[in-house]
Amino acid sequence: MNENLFASFATPTMVGLPIVILIIMFPSILFPSPNRLINNRLISIQQWLVQLTSKQMMAIHNSKGQTWTLMLMSLILFIGSTNLLGLLPHSFTPTTQLSMNLGMAIPLWAGTVFMGFRHKTKAALAHFLPQGTPIFLIPMLVIIETISLFIQPVALAVRLTANITAGHLLMHLIGGATLALMSISPSTALITFIILILLTILEFAVAMIQAYVFTLLVSLYLHDNT
Repeated sequence: MNENLFASFATPTMVGLPIVILIIMFPSILFPSPNRLINNRLISIQQWLVQLTSKQMMAIHNSKGQTWTLMLMSLILFIGSTNLLGLLPHSFTPTTQLSMNLGMAIPLWAGTVFMGFRHKTKAALAHFLPQGTPIFLIPMLVIIETISLFIQPVALAVRLTANITAGHLLMHLIGGATLALMSISPSTALITFIILILLTILEFAVAMIQAYVFTLLVSLYLHDNT
């Protein structure tokens, strides 16, 4: 059991070649572009959810920040769909890979920081040194604020990776315990099975919440720099 505990997090291969790129591209099939005058219920619900989320998330932004609407909506749809697909049996969740989450977090964070230094140079530099700071604390505060700035994308990626990985590991452990207890104590196995069902429902919520949190934090970074 210990040997297979992290097997679901290994990059899948086919004929010795990694197929993670195909897995990453697969969620785009779930969101077809409407090509009819009157959409069906599924596409109408998708469009309503996207519009609701975009209005709520982009309400605080000015005209410069609202140019990121398409990117942020694509980001939340991608993360949410990959998280949900990863809950299917014998599937692979790309968001459990720290390298991939860093690949999403660093460019988005860097883009918001560059926009801040370009359009709000004085305000961006003022974050490194709060007003009224004693002179002898200036070097220390500049170092601390610089570290806190560069740790933002790492925190984004680690938060998403840890939450998704922890949920999958817990489901794996409880599922293995349920199978082991079926022949020993069926009543206890039934209890663990109920816990597994409740945990699975919770993981569906966590999959959507983590996608929203990741995108919301990027949106807040953008708001601070525009």
